[in-house]
Amino acid sequence: MLAFLKSDLFLRFLGGFVLGTVGVFALQPSVPPALTTPAMAASASAAPQVADNASL
Repeated sequence: MLAFLKSDLFLRFLGGFVLGTVGVFALQPSVPPALTTPAMAASASAAPQVADNASL
């Protein structure tokens, strides 16, 4: 087991995870994109309007 932990294969595999983790945190946007809107749940006042439009 100790030989595997010191092997070149394991160190390269672990290094890939380290690089991926650094990349994920480094490339995170500091502000959300401006072209999208957050998902909003329908309010209670919107429910009767949907029911009124259903009869049309």
